Amino acid sequence: MGKLTGRTAVITGGAQGLGFAIARRYVAEGARVVLGDLDLAATEAAAEELGGRDVAVAVRCDVTVGNEVDALLAAARDTFGGLDIVVNNAGITRDATMRTMTDDQFDQVIGVHLKGTWNGLRKAAAIMRENKSGAIVNISSISGKVGMVGQTNYSAAKAGIVGMTKAAAKEMAHHGVRVNAIQPGLIRSAMTEAMPERIWQEKLAGVPMGRAGEPGEIAGVALFLASDDSSYMTGTVLEVTGGRFM
Repeated sequence: MGKLTGRTAVITGGAQGLGFAIARRYVAEGARVVLGDLDLAATEAAAEELGGRDVAVAVRCDVTVGNEVDALLAAARDTFGGLDIVVNNAGITRDATMRTMTDDQFDQVIGVHLKGTWNGLRKAAAIMRENKSGAIVNISSISGKVGMVGQTNYSAAKAGIVGMTKAAAKEMAHHGVRVNAIQPGLIRSAMTEAMPERIWQEKLAGVPMGRAGEPGEIAGVALFLASDDSSYMTGTVLEVTGGRFM
């Protein structure tokens, strides 16, 4: 018996990166997963890699569109019979200094991270409160704690996710629904490895553990927050940073 045996999880941004790593860990612990992402072909390929329709299904979903999030959550109930866990992970970056950042770059990042998380959070909570149980995991970032040059949009959105998590946790605690967040630090991924080497080394130098994190290390924390191991935790924000900015 895995820690998530018999449970169904929805993961946004699940076709790649942290979302896919979390999905893989959940399936390994017995969960069935529904992956939501913009690229349906990539999402279907990810679901197939996880084991196919018996354990994973793919849905095209733009998290900024409420009706599409409704359809994503409905797929979990229609395919696997329930909804126990939601991971609000979908995200983008549009980095630029304040002087050069456009309104569109700001709005896109706020929309995907902040409204997208709000859509997933409130719509999942409405379902879970009827069942008197559920776990919601929101993916923030250490950028939401300290701020990063060139990321006024991203840092604002990720800080907003922290406040949203705490407010929602207070609203939903008496309904049996737990809401927690993770703030990853420098995690090895396609996005971070695309950084110029100089920038990568500067960031790495600020990590006391002396290395970047791996996606699986975020997945392990996401498993903890989704499982009964964290049954008395809600409204918490767990930093997974190797000690960076502590």
